[in-house]
Amino acid sequence: MNDHRALENLIYSYASAVDAGDFDAVGELFAAGAFVGSGGELRGAEVARMLRDTVIVYEDGTPRTKHVTTNVTLEVDGGSATGRAYFTVLQAVPGLPLQTIAAGRYADRFTRTADGWRFTERRATVDLVGDVRHHLRPQP
Repeated sequence: MNDHRALENLIYSYASAVDAGDFDAVGELFAAGAFVGSGGELRGAEVARMLRDTVIVYEDGTPRTKHVTTNVTLEVDGGSATGRAYFTVLQAVPGLPLQTIAAGRYADRFTRTADGWRFTERRATVDLVGDVRHHLRPQP
């Protein structure tokens, strides 16, 4: 598999894990890297804990979302790479018809290891926010 395809698969694995409600898998994606967002810089199990603390999970074990990742651009330089992408989060739950609840962008850095490409850092910036009452728990 070429580097670009492997990096795309890594980017898409984040969306799949979040939408599946597999927050431990999301944390594993950042075992050797950082996730930087509105909650600051988190690593590994801290990422999983943040998602468990903030995201509402429904009876089917998921947050009833679809993270759509588009406009992926990648630049590979030997054993490191950078990437940019847009994300759009869709949600449908009882009382909330299918709609976009958030949109933003990722700025990623990657490192190639013996086991393949890994996130070094993901900076998530939310540019647009819709109705997130059914997605995020109110914070104190």
